[in-house]
Amino acid sequence: MQVHVCQDIVLKAIARSNLGRNVGKGGKNMPKLSERVGTFTDSVIRRMTRISDEYDAINLSQGFPDFDPPKEIMDALAKAAYAGPHQYSVTFGAKNFREALARKQGKAIGRTINPETEIVVTCGGTEAMMCAMMTICNPGDKVMVFSPFYENYGADAILSGADPTYIPLVPPEYGFDISLIEQGFKDGAKAIIVCNPSNPCGKVFSREELMQIGELAVKYDAFVVTDEVYEHLVYAPNHHTCMASLPGMYGHTITCNSLSKTYSITGWRLGYLIGPEEVIEAAKKVHDFLTVGAAAPLQEAAVTGLNFPDSYYEKLLETYTKKRACLLDGLDRIGLKHNIPQGTYFVLIDIQDFLDLPQFAGYTDLEFCEWMIKNIGVAAVPGSSFFKEDVNHLIRLHFAREEKTIDEAIGRLAKMAALLQ
Repeated sequence: MQVHVCQDIVLKAIARSNLGRNVGKGGKNMPKLSERVGTFTDSVIRRMTRISDEYDAINLSQGFPDFDPPKEIMDALAKAAYAGPHQYSVTFGAKNFREALARKQGKAIGRTINPETEIVVTCGGTEAMMCAMMTICNPGDKVMVFSPFYENYGADAILSGADPTYIPLVPPEYGFDISLIEQGFKDGAKAIIVCNPSNPCGKVFSREELMQIGELAVKYDAFVVTDEVYEHLVYAPNHHTCMASLPGMYGHTITCNSLSKTYSITGWRLGYLIGPEEVIEAAKKVHDFLTVGAAAPLQEAAVTGLNFPDSYYEKLLETYTKKRACLLDGLDRIGLKHNIPQGTYFVLIDIQDFLDLPQFAGYTDLEFCEWMIKNIGVAAVPGSSFFKEDVNHLIRLHFAREEKTIDEAIGRLAKMAALLQ
């Protein structure tokens, strides 16, 4: 009798606790989830890759190369596979890896970087940005983000408890109104995120533009969080300037970067933060409890790449300049409208003429991208995933592919372009 009474009490308590809970699969009640996860979607970029794989399309959506990393790095990885290290490295990065980073990036920033106190090695640039945001933001803080933006930035702000506000980059040059940035700082923004060169539009911020932003950050005692992962993919006559290299800006800048694009090792997930000691010491704690540390054998192998001479980066830019020309010339040949990226390996395509056709009436850019994968065999990313504004007429392609792959993609896109004739 006592057993049945106890069971009844427990069941009633469970029933009361389920009030207001979510209903999971199979109709079962479950605890309510965090409200913040309902404020953003999964990555549209990576979703397009999954659909592309399903239909065996040419993937020009998610930006990773279809060619190998430099042989020297692969040879170093093969050696590390047997010689190690295979256990945890120092939480904030292996010593030789941080030292190599300090030498390389110290040249770009124009100062001596202390590898012990001014660098945190992270699991990719994605964690670097998340770590930076969690280090500087309190719940309710405002963070300015340029629009268009890499899709992670808004989610990073939300996950760190901050409130993202958006500053438009106005096409075709993707310039900005500096008064909007000042107003954002006046309204209490803790930081502004600057992706330079910018994904997805390929804008390279000039030194003068960065100076304007930096002066306001100093004036209002705020941070500039930069994403400089495409620093070596800047096309003439444009030049890359590190925000942290500008007068008075090192103490106000947190530089997020990654080895992924520079060495064609996106799957290795090696990123890092560089910043003033006070910031980095705090970021070390955040990083420690996010991921503990990046993969030790991959850090060991990647030191080889960090020690490459300047000629490697010159050759890299030459290679991508040719790939850019291959794609842009092909798009011109078949009559697709596009921007001309100053940096990165992304191109925005204007699909408004297609959306005006009867067969695509009512299509969103996402639905058009899904149609492209299934019927044309080329995967793109809908532009709406990058814009805070109501933008439905742009899609993003990338050219981190062998030229024969780009040519094949142009051949397939020509079938789509023929619909406009």
